[in-house]
Amino acid sequence: MLGYIVKRTLLLLPTLFGVSIGIFLMVRLLPGDIIDILLGGDITASEEVKQQAREQLGLTGSYPEQYWNWISGAVRGDFGDSLRNAEPVSAILRDSLPITLELVFLALLIAVVVGIPLGVISASRRDSASDYASRLGGLIGVSVPNFWLATLLLLFTSKVFGWVPPLTYVSFFDDPLTNLSQFILPALSISVFTLAIVMRMVRATMLEVLGQDYVRTARAKGVARRKVIYRHSLRNALIPVITVVGFEVGVLMSGAAIVEIIFGLPGVGNQLLQAIFNRDYPMIPATTLLIAIIFIGFNLIVDVLYGILDPRISAEA
Repeated sequence: MLGYIVKRTLLLLPTLFGVSIGIFLMVRLLPGDIIDILLGGDITASEEVKQQAREQLGLTGSYPEQYWNWISGAVRGDFGDSLRNAEPVSAILRDSLPITLELVFLALLIAVVVGIPLGVISASRRDSASDYASRLGGLIGVSVPNFWLATLLLLFTSKVFGWVPPLTYVSFFDDPLTNLSQFILPALSISVFTLAIVMRMVRATMLEVLGQDYVRTARAKGVARRKVIYRHSLRNALIPVITVVGFEVGVLMSGAAIVEIIFGLPGVGNQLLQAIFNRDYPMIPATTLLIAIIFIGFNLIVDVLYGILDPRISAEA
């Protein structure tokens, strides 16, 4: 198992290298001169001032030299200073990363804890009222935009209950109840789509597994129905579900960006959008690279779970 994990980890290095090159070129190949954009088209700015700005942003030298300077600084955790508030980019991301990770974790937790049982019930009671209700709920879940749901939940709780989540971020370790009250609505908003996907995938894979020969044999031997479903069927049905959950991390990260703004959470997605709006070029590639690393890290966890659920996968790797 250890060899399988090491091999999967090493395979991620070329992916990270390719992603870093893509992010680097994404910023460098934007239309227009970045310096002219930052200076607001100030025609009085001398070439000396522009050159100093280019040196500050690491835009001097060839592209390979610029990339090496940027990636070597990124490895050290040095992404330069934000143009918006002159703070180190690494410090801003260090403060905002726990917020986004907590939001994504809670959304995944809600999606898995609710979606898997609903999928199992829907598959084990095919064509029943609960099956139709679950399928209808899943269809609605994949159709509702998370930003619309977030706005609706915020309006509903404020108008009906006269309550809105705290506007100032409170760490879970400082005040768990206040922290959870601040995150529950945003987490629900971005989890609905993933919950619906998980439920539909569990239902589809469970229906396929329940038709396999070994399941029918277990039933013929008189094994209890609950044991057949949860011990013989669900474990094998979860492998494709875990794949979907891994990819849904990217969906949750993108959804978190808008929802963080709606609820005033200073997370990574919020910082990225603010950097784009304010043309904070040192912040944009650093934040994008961090989001890519998180996504790749979650997919590594998915690969490890493959080996745990099905030892044949780790044995063959």
